[in-house]
Amino acid sequence: MRKQKKPEILYLDSEIIVCVKPQGMPVQNDKSRDLSLLNYLKNEITKKEKQQQELYVVHRLDRPVGGVMVFARTKDAVAHLSEQMQKGSFEKYYQAVLTGDLPDEQGMLTDYLLKDGKTNTSKTVSKGTKGAKEARLEYEVLDRIETDQGVYTYVLIHLLTGRHHQIRVQCAYAGAGIWGDTKYNPKFQKVKRRYMQIGLYSTRLEFQHPSSGERMIFKTEPEGEAFEILEVDEF
Repeated sequence: MRKQKKPEILYLDSEIIVCVKPQGMPVQNDKSRDLSLLNYLKNEITKKEKQQQELYVVHRLDRPVGGVMVFARTKDAVAHLSEQMQKGSFEKYYQAVLTGDLPDEQGMLTDYLLKDGKTNTSKTVSKGTKGAKEARLEYEVLDRIETDQGVYTYVLIHLLTGRHHQIRVQCAYAGAGIWGDTKYNPKFQKVKRRYMQIGLYSTRLEFQHPSSGERMIFKTEPEGEAFEILEVDEF
C-alpha cells in the first residue's frame, strides 16, 4: 500500500485556502476516523497563525479522488463562492482515465441522477423521476491507449453541475467507467483489491476571489496509479 501523501497548500489568505487533496483522504470526518482534509488544514492554519480557525467546505471530492480544492475561512466567503457555483461562474475541470470509449472526440453528457442515501450511491433515471436532478458535463478526449485490459481513454472533463458522484455515474452509464472505480465501473466491481484511488483528478479551479473580485485560476497535475499508465501533458 502506498503511503498517504500530505495535502499541499497552494494559496492562503484571510478569506480562502486552496490546496491539493491527496487521493484516499476524506474531505470531512467519516466513520473511518481517519484524518480528514478539513481537520488537517485547520491544524496547519492554527500553527501558522497561533490561534484556532474556522474553515468552511465549499465543494467536495470523493475520498478516492485527488486534486485541487478551495475552502472558505469566513461565512461571507462561503456564501460568495456558493453563489458563483449556482450561477455557473465557478469552473471545475477534471482529468480522468476511463476503461472504454466515449461516443465522440468531444461532447456533452446529460443525464438525470437519483441519489440513494442508504447506500451512498447515485444512479441514472428517466427525466421526471421524483427527486432526480439534471447532471451535465462536457468532455474532450485527449488520448487513447491500447492495453491488455482493453482501451483506456484519457479525457478532460468540464463539470457543469455538481451532483453526487456525478462524473463516476455518468461515465459508467456511457460505457466508459473510471479506472479503479469499484462502486460504478463493472470492470472493477469483481476485483477483490481495495482501491483507495481512482482515475479521476481535480486539476483546475477557476473562480472570483470573494472580496477583491480577481479571477483566480489554480492548476495541478494528476497523480496516481491510473495516470501512470499514460503520458499526461499539461492542458
